Amino acid sequence: MSKEKIVEQLRRIADSLERIAPPKPDNPDITSGEAFVWQAETNDLRLIPKVNHVDMSMLHGIDRVKDILLDNTMRFAKGLPANNALLWGARGMGKSSLVKAAHALVNRELENSLVLVEIHREDIPSLPALMQLLQKTDRRCVLFCDDLSFDSDDSTYKSLKTVLDGGLEGRPANVIFYATSNRRHMMRRDMIENERSTAIMPSEAIEEKVSLSDRFGLWLGFHSCSQDEYLEMIRRYLAHYKIPISEEDFTAEAIEWTRTRGSRSGRVAWQYIQDIAGRTGTQIE
Repeated sequence: MSKEKIVEQLRRIADSLERIAPPKPDNPDITSGEAFVWQAETNDLRLIPKVNHVDMSMLHGIDRVKDILLDNTMRFAKGLPANNALLWGARGMGKSSLVKAAHALVNRELENSLVLVEIHREDIPSLPALMQLLQKTDRRCVLFCDDLSFDSDDSTYKSLKTVLDGGLEGRPANVIFYATSNRRHMMRRDMIENERSTAIMPSEAIEEKVSLSDRFGLWLGFHSCSQDEYLEMIRRYLAHYKIPISEEDFTAEAIEWTRTRGSRSGRVAWQYIQDIAGRTGTQIE
């Protein structure tokens, strides 16, 4: 068989394979919704029809950081200067809930001006591709990564530093980055101490590790709540969902609930509410 015929046959095979291959999904129009999840495997966005969020008024015990993040988000939505934000601290105290609540409240007041785009921790290396996609839209986008942390042998934090700084191109003006972490520097203390003890130049090694958090203009700390704050969270949930239980009964139950969990937090309060709502037949959707 001649060379020309072989090439022609290969071309036909390639055309046939292209026709039977499933089409690559198109990125949804970013004006078509309020929230998306980044899918790094296919470099596209998946629309979230309904964001799972709680009302801002339901978040108790974090009033100061709540006001700061809401003000920062509102300024960004209006096209004014705003900072990337790192929400760090105690587990279950509403870090990710606050980001989603701020997005919802700003969109109610400014008529869906903001898009919330979630990127998973393991997809951080694909962040530059996502940035390129988002800068093509006129809408303002809050890029959100929940529970962001790094292991000792993880070098992806370097690419995140570059993106937050903007590199040569600069961070797109329509994108801001919010992250939550249980640790202020997104790394365990023992990892930092180990780096200090084994590095040839300890101070430089530590600076390299912790300087990522410096890229966030806002550091918002979340701390464990007191018993009074914990009970007030539950009290507000009970009133909001009209759950029938007396003050005396819920107080005793809620305190006992914390003993079985070994902690007090907004998450533990919500878990108690789900339990009491189920026992009383109350819908909390």
